[in-house]
Amino acid sequence: MSEYTSLYSIQSLKTMEIIDLNSGSKVGYIKDFKIDCNDYSILSIIIPSGKVSIFGKNNDIEIPWENVKKIGVDVILIDGSDFVIEDK
Repeated sequence: MSEYTSLYSIQSLKTMEIIDLNSGSKVGYIKDFKIDCNDYSILSIIIPSGKVSIFGKNNDIEIPWENVKKIGVDVILIDGSDFVIEDK
């Protein structure tokens, strides 16, 4: 870890587009976060899948925070190799 750590607000993270490093495809935007309130850390990010099931429920994709590889100025790069992420 570098000596310099950038700080981001939740709102600014939600406006950044998410890109899969493996395919280079656009995944979407963060819908929500799973947070550990005891450790004050993000456990995972929730991304809408874009698909709706038979019962009208969206099947969201949960990506562990460890899969977030880089946060840039306006994009977040993730390793989506463990997830089925379809092009939108």
